[in-house]
Amino acid sequence: MYAILRAGGKQLKVAPGDVVRIEKPSEKASKGDTLTLSSVLFVGGEEGKQPRTGEGVSVKATVLGPVRTKKVLVFKKKRRKQYRRTKGHRQTMLQVRIDEIG
Repeated sequence: MYAILRAGGKQLKVAPGDVVRIEKPSEKASKGDTLTLSSVLFVGGEEGKQPRTGEGVSVKATVLGPVRTKKVLVFKKKRRKQYRRTKGHRQTMLQVRIDEIG
C-alpha cells in the first residue's frame, strides 16, 4: 500500500516503513513525536481494490529529527562594474518515518 501526499509544496510517494524528508511543519515537532499528515492526494496498491483519492485518509509518521540539505550557492555579478556577491542557503528539513496509512 502506498500514498501520495503533499508536504511543503512537493508531492511524495510514501509507503509504511519509508524514511523521508519533509519541510518543517508549522507546529513544533521534536524527536520521537508522532505527526499526522492529512494532505493525502491518492492511496493505492491494495490487492483487489481500486485506487482512491485521499479524502478522509491520513498518514501517521514518527519524527526522527531535523536535518539540513546541501548548500545552494547564489552568485550575482554585473560585468564591468566590479560587483560580485555570493550567498549560500541551507534549508532545514524534518526527517520522518512513515508508520501507517489509514
